[in-house]
Amino acid sequence: MVSSPTSLPSSEEHAANGGLVSRRWLLRSGLVAGAMSASGSLVHAEQLRVPEWSSTPGLKMTGYGQPSPFENSVVRPALDLFPEGIGDGSGVSFTPLEKLAGTITPNGLFFERHHSGIPEIDPAQHQFAIHGNVKRSLLFTVENLLRYPMVSRTCFIECAGNSLFNSMDEPQQRTAGEIHGLIGNAEWTGVPLRLLLDEAGINPDASWVLAEGADAAKMSRSIPLAKIVDDEAIIALYQNGERLRPEQGYPMRLVLPGWQGSMNVKWLRRVKVLNAPVHTKDETSKYTLLQKDGISKQFTYEMGVKSVITSPSPGMEPSNPGLHLISGVAWSGAGRIKRVEISADGGKSWADAIVDQNPASKALTRFQLAWDWKSEPAILLSRATDETGAVQPTRSKWYEPYNSNQLFHQNSIQAWSVSSSGGVSNVYI
Repeated sequence: MVSSPTSLPSSEEHAANGGLVSRRWLLRSGLVAGAMSASGSLVHAEQLRVPEWSSTPGLKMTGYGQPSPFENSVVRPALDLFPEGIGDGSGVSFTPLEKLAGTITPNGLFFERHHSGIPEIDPAQHQFAIHGNVKRSLLFTVENLLRYPMVSRTCFIECAGNSLFNSMDEPQQRTAGEIHGLIGNAEWTGVPLRLLLDEAGINPDASWVLAEGADAAKMSRSIPLAKIVDDEAIIALYQNGERLRPEQGYPMRLVLPGWQGSMNVKWLRRVKVLNAPVHTKDETSKYTLLQKDGISKQFTYEMGVKSVITSPSPGMEPSNPGLHLISGVAWSGAGRIKRVEISADGGKSWADAIVDQNPASKALTRFQLAWDWKSEPAILLSRATDETGAVQPTRSKWYEPYNSNQLFHQNSIQAWSVSSSGGVSNVYI
């Protein structure tokens, strides 16, 4: 049987997969959009008249562009970790993943995590030091760094506590962004840290560095020197082409591609070269993995392979039966995403999604697949595999080594339950 570009394959071809339309058929049909059910109506002459907004001059230009006022609902949901004022300034805001397309996170929607608020730093007064186990200590101003050769790298930053709501006993009914939105993907531009360390001269017995921020919490983390030397750690001055915003570490931050967010220290003020880790408060009191034997596993840096369907999802429900586009994002701290599978029947069967053909390493990757929904209950899942062969685990598999209170590095499969009326809710499987 040969299908026309806009006709569905026979029911035998996709009914067994819960209505998922095969990737092979979509690619053969030429356009994913061509497979979507038509929702337009016939055009009548009176509908072609020029509307009022096309008849008068529009607004003047501005010094800095803003989104359309019709998109003012696309904002970062915020969570104050200490609503009664204890630990003032500590909190998070989430990237609204379900309201975005593509893979780059706009600067104004990139998630935030602060341990003591956002410092207001005058770049003309800020200084960054390299010291410790080096041949000579160096002090840099922002102006100094702007004179060095720069590199750009597109990669995600993900908080180690991302998806914490799925670590609770009962599934929380929140949007995809509120559950999984402690992640953002951007093009970071700055000076390779190893270039500055080479200038300072690393002594042969050095093996670690301590990175510390200029916020009131003095956020600080121990980092293996190999990560900096081998993996293009960047002192970022720009995000998506413009100078860093205050909530993202202005005037400079550390970017460690693929490693947990708190190690990408914001408002960077010093890097101390050492021959051992420091065991700071930020790597002992938290960001450790509590196991079932009561021992906390320390120095787990790399973020695991992960994916989430952003549409359909809570707040992005299918309104009518017919063809819908399942879409989402996948990522891995180990490298590139090689495969994403989707299930519409709770994991009984799986179909390969269409994934970006040339995904960047340690960056968000978009996936999609058509779904012929017949107003029947369904459970939607996505499962990512990265270039190392690591596969995103189920929630029960992920919890096998951990204490029930462990919430960091949650990368288990997200399940969305779709009711016959189209409502979408968070469920555990």
